[in-house]
Amino acid sequence: MSNCFGKKYIFMTLFFITFFLLYGGMHLYAFLKVRNAFNPGTNASAILILFMFTMLFAPFIVRLSEKNGFDVSARIMSYIGYTWMGMILLFFASSIALDFFRVIVHTAELITKKNFYYLKPAAGFSVSAAFLLAALISIYGYFEAGNIRTERLIIKTPKLSEQTGNLRIVQISDIHIGLIVREGRVKKILKEVKTANPDILVSTGDFVDGQINNLTGLSEFFREINPRYGKFAVTGNHEFYAGLSQALDFTREAGFTILRGQGISIDGLINIAGIDDPAGRNYSLIKGVSEKELLLQFPGKNFTLLLKHRPVVDKNSIGFFDLQLSGHSHKGQIFPFSLITKFYYAANAGYSNLTNNSHLYVSRGAGTWGPPIRFLAPPEITVIDIVHDNGGKIEDGTKA
Repeated sequence: MSNCFGKKYIFMTLFFITFFLLYGGMHLYAFLKVRNAFNPGTNASAILILFMFTMLFAPFIVRLSEKNGFDVSARIMSYIGYTWMGMILLFFASSIALDFFRVIVHTAELITKKNFYYLKPAAGFSVSAAFLLAALISIYGYFEAGNIRTERLIIKTPKLSEQTGNLRIVQISDIHIGLIVREGRVKKILKEVKTANPDILVSTGDFVDGQINNLTGLSEFFREINPRYGKFAVTGNHEFYAGLSQALDFTREAGFTILRGQGISIDGLINIAGIDDPAGRNYSLIKGVSEKELLLQFPGKNFTLLLKHRPVVDKNSIGFFDLQLSGHSHKGQIFPFSLITKFYYAANAGYSNLTNNSHLYVSRGAGTWGPPIRFLAPPEITVIDIVHDNGGKIEDGTKA
């Protein structure tokens, strides 16, 4: 128990340090940009510093408020604080891009010995343009975050008999139910799921967010969906951040069977295996199991589905599963941060053909983490139709 607490304390300390260095650095950068461009007076600078300081600590204010029962203030602060987080991320990216452009112009001047002053935007214009662009994208991104799309994938496999017919799996991922993703968003997501009429519903992690103390009634919406072969879920990193016991209770109340280093074989049709997110190691709560050993427990004649939150493929398990379903990346959620997730995860979103008849699909997720904004990374549910085919190939389906 003490070892678990020690690991959790170290992990949280490192997280806070990293958060303050990165997020605090962005605020400092933005403040210096504003000061250099507009030279505000002492009073205006003090107000701006106070606002930025409050926004820097907004996630912690939200958590403390929610934890102590101040739900209304927690929700208000979460919308303000996390929307600001999205805006300053976009401002930072836009401003860096403008700075880079100025460097290119300056380099051209040095090389050509000419003055391209007309290509260099004034400091005030640069700051204003970056802020306006961030604001416009944030407004657009707020509405894009609520526009749930249905992505379709057709899987042709000889492992499903012709007599069985189609087997439809619907994947939801990264809903992040909490202070921001509430009843309205959940109903939109489930409307798409109901329309798809799945035989199996799977959740590939981050079903809940970090604040889950008061989610009364939300699990009941999921209980209205009862696919004939069941509902299955795996943990994501946020299940551990939120408090694993609470997160698992909520997921079970929603009617899901949770697979933690476990699997099930359904009616001789399909094997479904799931593993814990590695974030559990920081809390000594992970059910450590070899993927290959887990997959070898199931009959190879069946189509094998592997549920795994992070889009990382274990080389040792390739060939022992037919399709891995993952999420986690959100495709960056807000462009240009998709470039970062693409760098970190080779399979950032969508379908990937692996080797040895194994395949991977990465969902962009249905909800939002942090900022209630998505830009060039719309939310999705995924409909996978498994059909009989002697060729055994996988094709991209049409997008709805």
